[in-house]
Amino acid sequence: MAKQFGVSEESIDAMADKEDNPHLFTERELAALEFAEVVTKDSNNVSDDLWNRLRKHFDEGEIIELACVIGVFNYFNRFNNAFNMDITK
Repeated sequence: MAKQFGVSEESIDAMADKEDNPHLFTERELAALEFAEVVTKDSNNVSDDLWNRLRKHFDEGEIIELACVIGVFNYFNRFNNAFNMDITK
């Protein structure tokens, strides 16, 4: 899906090691990626520092939209994993 929105293969590959590839992402993108990672791993652990960085780059509505998209994709992933569904392209 990311490719459909113009994200390069290099950037997709670098997401797992974004700290080693900061030149591929803007500060805004890094904040959003970190938010997605934290919400996915432990949504009770979003630090004040991360909230401040999100607010620097996104307004309240955009942060809510990010959280909704992250939540929906987490739901789909868990649902598909529970039923051992193949990934479709």
